[in-house]
Parts: sequence; C-alpha cells; structure tokens
Amino acid sequence: MIFEVLTIIAGEVNKHFDILELDESRVVLDNVALLESRQEGDDSLSNKIVLSMINLQEEVTLKNIPNQRYDGESFVTKNPVLNLNLFLIFCANRTKYKTSLSDLSKILAFFQGKKVFNQSNTVFDRDLEEMNSVQNFHFTMNLYTPTFEELNFIWGTLGGRQYPSIFYRLNVIEIDRDLVQAKKGVISTINRTYTQE
Repeated sequence: MIFEVLTIIAGEVNKHFDILELDESRVVLDNVALLESRQEGDDSLSNKIVLSMINLQEEVTLKNIPNQRYDGESFVTKNPVLNLNLFLIFCANRTKYKTSLSDLSKILAFFQGKKVFNQSNTVFDRDLEEMNSVQNFHFTMNLYTPTFEELNFIWGTLGGRQYPSIFYRLNVIEIDRDLVQAKKGVISTINRTYTQE
C-alpha cells in the first residue's frame, strides 16, 4: 500500500501542476538518495521534483484495536491492522534555484487546500496493474518541520548535498493482510431444560 499511496500523491500534485499549466514541473517517485549517484547521461531525475519516503513509524495509539468482523455466519478474527505514518520529502532538483522555490510553494499551496485524501475525492488510474489492490483508503498530509539537527542527519544519510525541499507526514495508512487467524461460531439459540423435583 505504500507504493500505491505515493503514486496517488505524485499523480495528484502533477494534476495540480497541469491545472496551473506548468508543463515542465513534474513530480517523480524515486529515491532522493540516488540524485548524486546517477550515471552520466541518466537525466531521469534532472529538472524534476523527486518524491521519496525517508522513514515510517507505526501509529501505536491504534495498535490494540481488535480486528474482527461478522461475515453472516461466524466471527472472523485477524491480526490487528498495521497503521503507519510515512515521512515524505519533496526535493526540487531544478536547474534554477528560483524555480525550485516556486515549485515547492505550489506544493505547499496544494496540500494547504487538500489535506484529506480518500477514494471519493481522489482520482487515480485504477486500470494500472499495480493499483488493482487499492479500494478504500483515507489519509491526511501534514507539513513536517525537522529541527536543524534532524535536517543535518537526514541530508547526511541521503548523501550530504542539500536540495531545496519540504517534508510531510502522511497519517495514517493501513496494512491489512487478508489472513484469517480464527473463525468462531455465533450463539444463535439457547436451550433450557427444566426438571421438576
């Protein structure tokens, strides 16, 4: 579900750029740590905005919610749903610094206008093979501001060179494998037998 959600986000931002008629601005889903290590002639990330996941975190407040449902005949029990928060970076790898800042401002404006994403307010290509498993989803995007120390660690881990970028925290996606742990019958009738003494 992580790949699918990031594909949806990249597509939504690209649609926003299309509405603004910014043909040259494109968000691509790729590993921002590989910007410096691209081989000569590989310009797939040049003059693009790169979207990457840099960390994830389990939402522990939702960890102990039971995962049971009634299927008409019995109660089906599965392991609890894994709820994740994703930490994302939009990195502007543009040829001009002012263009990078302008693109990041437009991304900020987009998420200021649309924080909540679900299957009814989000359009994505459902015909793509990798999007077949996407049915119901609901997540929010919140701006995340790391401290200067955290920012130093992040860029040190990603390769050292710092690009104009913004960070977001995506709350919450669910990972729920359809694997039944137990099935229990339902008590439908109670029989009582009375004896006389």
